[in-house]
Parts: sequence; C-alpha cells; structure tokens
Amino acid sequence: MAENKRIVVVGIPGVGKTSLLAKMLEILGSKDRSVTVISFGTTMFDIAKENGVADRDQLRKLPISEQKELQKAAASRIADRSEQIVIIDTHAFVRSPEGYYPGLPAHVLEIIRPTNFVSVTARPEEIFSRRVSDVTRSRDKVNILDIKKELAVQSGMMSACSVITGSPIKQVLNGEGRIDEAADKIIRSMEL
Repeated sequence: MAENKRIVVVGIPGVGKTSLLAKMLEILGSKDRSVTVISFGTTMFDIAKENGVADRDQLRKLPISEQKELQKAAASRIADRSEQIVIIDTHAFVRSPEGYYPGLPAHVLEIIRPTNFVSVTARPEEIFSRRVSDVTRSRDKVNILDIKKELAVQSGMMSACSVITGSPIKQVLNGEGRIDEAADKIIRSMEL
C-alpha cells in the first residue's frame, strides 16, 4: 500500500452499514496493516456529552451552528489518527428541522482529507424492513418513498464530496444475505 487510506463510508439508516463495516474489519484484521473504524456520529456525541447532550439522536435536532462546531471538533480528532487504514463510518446527510444538512460539508472534508468514499445502498424495501425491526434507536417514521428520496440525496451529496476532494466513490449494494460479497467488493476496489 503506497499511502495511508482515509475511507469515508456512508449509508442511510437501514442499509446495513454497521454490519458491513464489522465484516470488513474482521477481514482486514487478518492482514498485516493497522486498521480502525471510527464512527463520526459517536465521536460527535462524545464531544456533545461534555456540553450536556444526553441522547445521540438529539444531535440532529441541534441548531446547525452547533452541529457545525461539533463536526469540526470530531473531524479534528479523526484527522489525528495514525493507522494505515482509517475507515470513517458516517452519513452523507443529517435530516434536521431545517432540512437535509450535509454530513460531510467542505470544512469537514478539508480537515479529514479522505482518499476514498464508499456509498452503501440497499433496496428500499430491505431498508424499510431493517428500520422497522431496529428498536435500538429513535428514528423518524418513514415510508418507501421517503427512503428513495434519502438514497437520492445521499447520491447527490456523495457526488459533491467527490468533486470537492477529487477522491473516487465506490457504490456498493448491500443486499440481504450478501454482506460477504459487499465487503469483498469494497476491499478489492480499495486495494486493501
């Protein structure tokens, strides 16, 4: 591997991103490279807790100005990582009261300097089913049309990120029961 990789992996809730990243970490752990997966949202929440935010799902309801400051602080913590492969688990956007706010605005991209982007998708029906069965989070109620719109917004946001950074995007379908195939596609495309 010629350079360290900073790979940003995005996916709307329900695409199976967390499970996919766990599978990738399992596969990459057997190779002779230092690898870490960092959740951007968890890093933001850790910082927000210091300022009295008690629930991670409150982050998206904070004023945009506060979200921006939390993003900058989280990006700085992530940029300081020294592993050969840093995989950043995040979302392309946050649904806030003011609309869709980019999860990776230019000020975050400038700090993190990603080498690659991965956009994880799944069929809208699979996403809907996964969201309905996830009782661990406080999610907004959505329907299939909402999910299709979210997938389109994610695609647009990721295209913008690629243009801003000059880093490539790999789109991967994480179909039900095909997590090994999706992980393999990502790892091979990134030459990890």
